[in-house]
Amino acid sequence: MERSAHTDTFARDHLPPPDQWPDLLLDSNPDVAYPARLNCAVVLLDTQVHGGLAKRPALHWRDGSGKRSMTYLALMEQVNRIAHVLVEDMRLQPGNRILLRGPNNMMMAASWLAAVKAGLVTVPTMPLMRASELKQIIDKAEVEAVLCDKRLAAEIEYCRDPRHASYCPQLKQVRFYHDQAPEGLEALAATKPVDFMACNTSADDVCLIAFTSGTTGKPKGCMHFHRDVLAMCDTFSRHILQMKADDIVCGTPPLAFTFGLGGLLCFPLRVGASAVLAEKLTPDGLLETIQDFGVTMSFTAPTFYRQMSGLVDNYRLASLKTSVSAGEALPDATRQLWKKATGIEMVDGIGGTEMIHVYVSSAGDGVRRGAIGKVVPGYVAQVVDENLQAVEAGIVGRLAVKGPTGCRYLDDERQLAFVQRGWNLPGDTFSMDADGYLFYQARNDDMIVSAGYNIAGPEVEGALLLHEAVAECGVVGQPDEMRGSIVKAFIVIKSGYRSDAAMIKSLQDHVKAAIAPYKYPRSIEFVDSLPRTETGKLQRFVLRQRAEQGKWE
Repeated sequence: MERSAHTDTFARDHLPPPDQWPDLLLDSNPDVAYPARLNCAVVLLDTQVHGGLAKRPALHWRDGSGKRSMTYLALMEQVNRIAHVLVEDMRLQPGNRILLRGPNNMMMAASWLAAVKAGLVTVPTMPLMRASELKQIIDKAEVEAVLCDKRLAAEIEYCRDPRHASYCPQLKQVRFYHDQAPEGLEALAATKPVDFMACNTSADDVCLIAFTSGTTGKPKGCMHFHRDVLAMCDTFSRHILQMKADDIVCGTPPLAFTFGLGGLLCFPLRVGASAVLAEKLTPDGLLETIQDFGVTMSFTAPTFYRQMSGLVDNYRLASLKTSVSAGEALPDATRQLWKKATGIEMVDGIGGTEMIHVYVSSAGDGVRRGAIGKVVPGYVAQVVDENLQAVEAGIVGRLAVKGPTGCRYLDDERQLAFVQRGWNLPGDTFSMDADGYLFYQARNDDMIVSAGYNIAGPEVEGALLLHEAVAECGVVGQPDEMRGSIVKAFIVIKSGYRSDAAMIKSLQDHVKAAIAPYKYPRSIEFVDSLPRTETGKLQRFVLRQRAEQGKWE
């Protein structure tokens, strides 16, 4: 590894041992041939300003006074001012961890860029996290400083209160933005110079610790280098999305989620495009944003696309050319519904926090029905059995991936499970056809074994979504004395339909006719809504608890 610029060596000291790293495919790939020393914030922002794009809009948003925009030059100057606050007022040193907390807005974006530029290790967190969840992250990453939207101050204040169960004694200082006080971040930044000498970081210095959701246990911190941030731009975005300078992007994933950090900030900055940042979007709100800002590319989860499909006639969407879906499996029914409503063939993708972004996807004429796609250029993948041996085409097994990015957990024994023999094992069950197209089956732990049959919950969900009465659904295994498990479906019914015994039979018969009859849901429960994460992922573990215990946890 190159000499680090970090005076606080915590991040590098807590990387997994090199023999537990995945193989990184960096050689002989010009897309990721980066210099040994680089600061990704400089590459994303300063390079564009000095390359002639200073007056181009970088960010757009809407506030009480209407539509607002910020040029590349203005964003760089704001980033530089914030970086001065971090170094001079907060006295942070390269390598210190800083927790970032805020919705998708200009200050959250500028704060991330400023912290990276100053050589800090950013720890972005979802806006809806509670103090108990924040404490796990603060303790794990040994965070000493926070930049936080004032409107989200309450949970952070619990972490600073010695009387509270979530007290974090190592948390020494917090600065708030959207704060009118003289010590607020904007007020301090306004007094600073517009120039800042970026930290001379190494390409393999850690700049981001992205925490997984922790829905099945303690959250895992995924450590990413400056070069990893650029690599996600120069693989998926360059080759699959083919984002260009005249693109305007928007979407729902939080900047604290790597899907959002890439799609709504790093990808557009890398090519001189612009992003519309919105703090909270409904399906109608996202369509209105596309219409009002002339958005060309959208990023959101399948649930939003399904809900928006019935609303598109209320908006002018001629500008929209590309729709990107990620975060959870995209049912073919949702893909076809969106295509029928808009004429747009959706770009599906599977990625993960461990890999920083998407590594399997296809777009346009490369889309094959039922498949997520092929590996993104720069990555390789195979479907393997329990012994990590590649299986034949069409056989279901575990997905194994290698590429220019890979899993490096922060001081976590689960590294040994995710990385084996140089391969990243994301925990997904797939099959691959003879042409290299990958067909998603389920998360490994979402496979339902019923009377000896392996049944993929997402496949049953896809069949149910084709029924005219189904708005949303989630499928899990429910323990059963005779069969080991049975297929259990939780279903949100569309208004105007009755959730009764006749509907249960209709749904069961529909599934039997659509896919192999043994896969039909033997138990169906109607619910008002499904549990989802802040990023829109279905929380199947909550459904499993309901199926096993008869109640929500």
